[in-house]
Amino acid sequence: MSKNKTTTIVSAVLVSSVLLSGCGLFNTETQKKIDPPKSVTYTSGKTSNAASGKKENAKGAVKTELYLINKNGYVVPQTLTLPKTSSVAKQALEYLVDSGPVSEILPNGFRAVLPADTEFTIDIKDGIASVDFSKEFKNYKAEDEMKILQSVTWTLTQFDSIKKVKLKMAGHELKEMPVNGTPISESLSRASGINLDTADVLDITNTRPVTVYYIGGKEGAYYYVPVTKRVSNTEKDNIAAIVEELVKGPNQKSDLVTDFLPTVKLKEAPKVENGKVTLNFNNSIYGSFDKKIISQHLLDSLVLSLTEQKGIESVAVTVNGKPELVKEDGKKLTAPVTRPEKVNTGSF
Repeated sequence: MSKNKTTTIVSAVLVSSVLLSGCGLFNTETQKKIDPPKSVTYTSGKTSNAASGKKENAKGAVKTELYLINKNGYVVPQTLTLPKTSSVAKQALEYLVDSGPVSEILPNGFRAVLPADTEFTIDIKDGIASVDFSKEFKNYKAEDEMKILQSVTWTLTQFDSIKKVKLKMAGHELKEMPVNGTPISESLSRASGINLDTADVLDITNTRPVTVYYIGGKEGAYYYVPVTKRVSNTEKDNIAAIVEELVKGPNQKSDLVTDFLPTVKLKEAPKVENGKVTLNFNNSIYGSFDKKIISQHLLDSLVLSLTEQKGIESVAVTVNGKPELVKEDGKKLTAPVTRPEKVNTGSF
């Protein structure tokens, strides 16, 4: 696998051990989505978690996406199994606190984003989660400021009942972050982006953001990293723009990669109907595989990226107008692919 080379080196052995075993991105286990109530207030303190965790685990568990920082500074979703609770939003934030309950289950190479001993209250109403942090919240390094904003926002907005996030500290609304002064909009959302990449953008005013998923990690422990890039306003179709960014690949200075060959092209404009987008590619979508096999990493990145777009629920792939693709597990790709319930569900 490379940033954008002429060969694809994701092997069937790798994928079968990482993705197709049930520990990868598209886990076959059906998950029931759990959302916090529409209006509720929670308080988090230093003494929460440990005692109640064992009791709740006896009743079951819940898989939750935590946006953690990897060793290269990217904010990455990691789906971890947490004690079952009715307060999933509160619990998710508790597991973002350094030296908190997440310490025992952190994936290798990842760290929590909120300073140790940070406490908070969270009020959820009308799609907005208002989080009031204690004074310990300001005890972070300046270089983590944007990462904290992105982590808190994307972790909370995984729940259907939360669309936006507002931040306070010690009861006072935050209009800028307390250490490095990063401005905070009135309400934060996924539209604010994540792992922002503005490299090679000369005039940002004539661009708009799109979020695509590249591949990070290492052999045996690959995962997907969302990156928000800027695309020219001259490209009217966001779907075509996303495909182009996946083909173009990540910033060459990053450690991320794409599984798209640079010769991959759409043969016609994407077609969207009833939440399904149909893409017609040239033969390069097969990569280095024979017998019309499509890389699982390529398919995963494509589906994750496109379903970030409002109204897109599934992706159908054709080549030269025909649905003649086979996945690496040998099964034909005959039906549109939907987004998985959770991202990066592997155990590392």
